[in-house]
Amino acid sequence: MTGSDVILQRMMALHPKVIDLTLDRMHRLLATLDHPERRVPPVIHVAGTNGKGSTQAMIRAGLEAAGLRVHAYTSPHLARFHERIRLAGELISESELTALLDECSAANGTDPITFFEITTAAALLAFARTPADATLLEVGLGGRLDATNVIDRPRLTIITPVSIDHQQYLGETLAEIAGEKAGILKRGVPCVVAPQTHEGLEVIEARAARLGVPLLVHGQHWHVFTEHGRLIFQDENGLLDLPLPVLPGPHQIQNAGTALAALRHLVHGESACEAAVTRAVWPARMQRLRQGPLVDLAPQAEVWLDGGHNPAGGQAVAATLAAMPPRPMHLICGMLNTKDVTGYMRPLAGIATTLTAVAIPGEANTLPAEATRDAALAVGLPATVAASVAEALQAIVAKEPQARVLICGSLYLAGSILRENA
Repeated sequence: MTGSDVILQRMMALHPKVIDLTLDRMHRLLATLDHPERRVPPVIHVAGTNGKGSTQAMIRAGLEAAGLRVHAYTSPHLARFHERIRLAGELISESELTALLDECSAANGTDPITFFEITTAAALLAFARTPADATLLEVGLGGRLDATNVIDRPRLTIITPVSIDHQQYLGETLAEIAGEKAGILKRGVPCVVAPQTHEGLEVIEARAARLGVPLLVHGQHWHVFTEHGRLIFQDENGLLDLPLPVLPGPHQIQNAGTALAALRHLVHGESACEAAVTRAVWPARMQRLRQGPLVDLAPQAEVWLDGGHNPAGGQAVAATLAAMPPRPMHLICGMLNTKDVTGYMRPLAGIATTLTAVAIPGEANTLPAEATRDAALAVGLPATVAASVAEALQAIVAKEPQARVLICGSLYLAGSILRENA
């Protein structure tokens, strides 16, 4: 176990992993640390329900292709905590992460604070001390009261598609959830708005009007679509004819459009835009596994991994699978007990042949495999349970060696697969 792992475990023990949306604790700790949030390079702040990570990955690829040094903060991590903090293009080092966590822990003392808050403070401290040209900051949950929402004057804000998720924290209706996401808007700071429902867009536009926020809205100020196997993007600056995104799935077209709308505002030149769609890397989002112990168990099969976990994520996965060349399609699924499991599975019922339910290893909030199986059966998807992903995969390929198998349902499950299958 590394030094940073020890400190992170200690923080989890001292400050239980409880979501508690308020900015009071964050402001107190940042003041103790002499306000690093005021010294970070220009911030692009990204909120939304789905597509935040993919959109941010494309923007980073574009900015770096333009020769800029880029900080990036994302969550949650998949295999190692270091993935959350990227300094001027490189993942934070073990020694630097350990020192920062120690410093933030000492500054906080015994005062109450959540795990996400103290680790966000550590990221901001790192960003303030390392020269760069831009900072990509992904919201953890919601927006208005998220620990990242401490930047008074970002360079740009972005709201990716808003849908129903985390109702226990953000509100029961789409309008309420959109209001929380729109909480990252800052007076006079432009905001790129991805495709939204009418209800969600209405809320975002109303808040923007109150704050004098110039909006760049999909369908009004920019458009994106595919034509003859190419991605076409158009805004007031003209038309871009680009390759399709390397990140697979029809939903990546709208994510690419959002990233391109942001890049056209941030940098000049078509090369950055092409790099955004051709060089972006974002693990566990319809990722094909090509090596490792799991792949060795199923040498003739296609093994895929996706961390989507809400109804919109299920729709995106279903659309991606439907567009693939025909193969027997099987799911191995593990989910958290806080998610709309039926809503996630319903779009997949017409796509997959079977679902094998598993519990997420080492995750206290995992949904029992039997409950996941029952949810699948309720939407008409034939389902069984297995003790592990490996056991499920072996059972599938014993009957259909050339199956297409998607491991899905949770980023926490995806993280455990990436750790085990490295």
